[in-house]
Amino acid sequence: MTNSPKKFGLMSRKVLMGTTLGAALFFMIIGVIFWGGFNTAMEVTNTMDFCISCHEMEENVFQEYKKTIHYTNRSGVRAACSDCHVPRPWIHKVVRKIQASNEVLHKILGTIDTPEKFDAKRLHLAKNVWQAMKSTDSRECRNCHHFDSMNPADQKKRSRKQHATAMENGNTCIDCHKGIAHNKVHDQLSEEELDEISQAVPENKRPIAPQWQAFIDNGKKLVTNKDDATTEAPAIVEDAQESSPVETAPVSKPATTPATSSSSSSIDWSGIEPAEVILFFPGQASMEWILKGSDHGGKRAFASGDRCFECHEGEEVDIGDLIASGEKVEPTPIPGKRGSILVNVQAAHDADNLYMRFQWPDGEHAPTPFAEGGKMDSKNPIKLAIMLSTDSEDDPKVEFAERAGCWQTCHHDANYMPHQPDKSALAGSRLDTSNGFTKYLKESRTSIEIEGKDGKKRGGWDKLKDAAEIQAALENGSFMDLLRYKSGTGESEDGYILAERVMTGGQGVNFTGSLADGVWTVEMTRKLTSNKLGDVSMSADQMYNIGFAIHDDYSNSRFHHVSLGLKLGFDNEDAEINAIGK
Repeated sequence: MTNSPKKFGLMSRKVLMGTTLGAALFFMIIGVIFWGGFNTAMEVTNTMDFCISCHEMEENVFQEYKKTIHYTNRSGVRAACSDCHVPRPWIHKVVRKIQASNEVLHKILGTIDTPEKFDAKRLHLAKNVWQAMKSTDSRECRNCHHFDSMNPADQKKRSRKQHATAMENGNTCIDCHKGIAHNKVHDQLSEEELDEISQAVPENKRPIAPQWQAFIDNGKKLVTNKDDATTEAPAIVEDAQESSPVETAPVSKPATTPATSSSSSSIDWSGIEPAEVILFFPGQASMEWILKGSDHGGKRAFASGDRCFECHEGEEVDIGDLIASGEKVEPTPIPGKRGSILVNVQAAHDADNLYMRFQWPDGEHAPTPFAEGGKMDSKNPIKLAIMLSTDSEDDPKVEFAERAGCWQTCHHDANYMPHQPDKSALAGSRLDTSNGFTKYLKESRTSIEIEGKDGKKRGGWDKLKDAAEIQAALENGSFMDLLRYKSGTGESEDGYILAERVMTGGQGVNFTGSLADGVWTVEMTRKLTSNKLGDVSMSADQMYNIGFAIHDDYSNSRFHHVSLGLKLGFDNEDAEINAIGK
């Protein structure tokens, strides 16, 4: 008797390496279920709810993040934790999830289970994130923010400049945008660490994006378009008779053309277009502050040659308001002090003289809490100062003056600054310290302490060079020419700054000033050429560094408003202050 052959069904058919179709289908279904479950678990751990399910995150970084533009903004697009901290590419995502197991371990160990423990570890945790972003060319940032999708016309001038530089040099988002979603800790980095983590990576260089190139090709320079500034300009008024200072409201409407004036200089100002210059309150932002990256985010751009004006034109009003309110760089805010002043500046020249005219609205009185009677300088309602220096890239006489203007004279150890020396320390100095310590230049010091490491005082008031070296610097032109008008006494002062502020010795300058209808008008006449030390002798074919300061409302010392460093030229449209020949 023979056995009949066994019949095999479809599922028993062998398809690969002896595996039946039924077994293959079974394992495929199991695989799909496993894969779906795995991916579902991956996505669940990417949600905001999961990320803040432990109190370490919910009570610390989440509360900080809720205050930022990534959480609430005009577009209504919210970036969740995973958008910044979890890669989208699958392999990188799995690697990141494996790394997260270490975070789970520290959750169990209680490493950061209190706000105090978290803050103690905050810098270490932030450095890990910065380094990860740096290594991927800020990949997660670029998921939303990409050079190719940016419109340079909609950006502020500083942003346009830095984004173009980043494309050309190979910088990445995290080089500049640390602390954008959480409390700032990069100010705890040493300058060496900050420089290292912000270095450009040549491999990250990329071609200028098409719309950026089109922006340039259309004749719009990346750094010269003036952004709108929300402030009030003074009306230009007929030359007024001298009148007593009164408290008046600022003029509400800007003038578009100056009125003809029978001024003391006999210049017809009606044919000269005024430059609108915004002077803002600088607080304690010293030259050392500018040169320390953990204080000033623009330090790298400044050190590489960018002018303050190139980055901050159009931002002066916002900067002044921020500082005057005490939110930044000002530990002793004066309630009611205005953050900025818009000044109409006109300039003219003939063969012998430079003429300048300044007009701005008077402000309401804001008493200074720490001054007797609320007035730091009760004799002078306003003081106007002008600083000048030569402008030569090949042979700069004053370091950084071509970028920062008169800012080079402001240091961390001047009066009312963080490291102001006490009177006992000043005793014995060969300089005039009867009024404390005011302005000086680096060219008069053997060294300047920038960073303040190991408790060192920043600045260099006590690092004075010997008298012969200072005299040589003065003769070489390494000084800032200082011209000043005092409204209360009517004085016109002509001095200079090198080792200290010297208010005598120049060839002489003539100021006249008045306040009428709530508008200050100050005019200046100054000889172009001079053979006296401390004077900048000017030629009509050269450019000069110039900066302005106004002490308004009876203020004194550093409680003034200042301009960014500007360029003065003669019949030169490239100059911010263009003196027109008459």
